[in-house]
Amino acid sequence: MNTAQMLTYVAFLRAINVTGRFIKMSELAAAFHRLGHLDARTYINTGNVIFTSAIRSGAKLEKLLEEQLEPQLGFKSEAFVRTSGEVKAISSHAHALRQHVAASGEVNVCFLQAPLTPSQASEVQKLKSEVDDFDVAEREVYWLCLTKQSVSKFSNAALERKLSVRSTLRRVSMLNGLAGEV
Repeated sequence: MNTAQMLTYVAFLRAINVTGRFIKMSELAAAFHRLGHLDARTYINTGNVIFTSAIRSGAKLEKLLEEQLEPQLGFKSEAFVRTSGEVKAISSHAHALRQHVAASGEVNVCFLQAPLTPSQASEVQKLKSEVDDFDVAEREVYWLCLTKQSVSKFSNAALERKLSVRSTLRRVSMLNGLAGEV
């Protein structure tokens, strides 16, 4: 395949190196290599994989990665795939939201596989509190924790229960670094 036809993607894998599901990043990159993504490399230890593919559908890549990685990892890990351009835009938006958060607070991005329905977006807004605010985009929910996260009752698990969907969460500081790598 002509490298000019390849797109750079980032796969954000859910629940890697938490809750007893540990894998070395070199092993995760090797799993991607075995799937034909020979340029795959990881970014920090939380299941972020940068790779190229000729496939033009992020949804198709998500499904393929989930199916093909499960037997290699020994567990299912949902994949949330974004192009390098999308990662840069998400990082930029999250960084801009940081101005609305105290120095002790944090902005996090919850990645989803599909856009939220209007009903789901409404449910996210019901999670707002004195500590937590949300900015809903198509396939991302930006969580603005206005103070220390230890004070918040919000979590990725709470979002998943509320919306009946899977998601994975990343801090804006990590996304800023990742955006510089893609």
